[in-house]
Amino acid sequence: MASKQMLVAVFAAAALAVAFLPGLAAATEHVVGDDKGWTLNFNYTAWAETKQFVLGDTLVFKYSSAAHNVVEVGGPDFLKCSQPANAVVLTTGEDRVTLDKAGRKWFFCGVGQHCENGMKLKITILETAPPTPQPAPPPTNPSGKLQARFGEAAAAVTALAAAVLVL
Repeated sequence: MASKQMLVAVFAAAALAVAFLPGLAAATEHVVGDDKGWTLNFNYTAWAETKQFVLGDTLVFKYSSAAHNVVEVGGPDFLKCSQPANAVVLTTGEDRVTLDKAGRKWFFCGVGQHCENGMKLKITILETAPPTPQPAPPPTNPSGKLQARFGEAAAAVTALAAAVLVL
């Protein structure tokens, strides 16, 4: 009896692992500006449009700390390139920002007129990544459909047999 309960527990754990594995995918590290880094004369809007940001990802801002910084602000301050007194200002030259909340985040360089000259980044963070589109199955011939149905039936019988063994 105990072995049947252990078998049920193992099957349940395996089913849960398979169900939740996609959600345990590794977070992505996004180097802002890719090989250009955080600098002037780069289109960060276009860069962000090619990325997908999800909870747990990290932004890495790489730049010369003598020439730039990273200021995290709200939307209205971002639009005006205005740095409020309570803004988070990063200055190491290799700043890491973990994306720990879904929604929008806004960053700009607060040195001189850099923000006004386009050194700014707006991103949207998703709760989870949308599902990856699956390719369409290849066309099958009638005998292929019969084989597929036979496979489905065999799987159903196997599942039923396993359930009977458990009980």
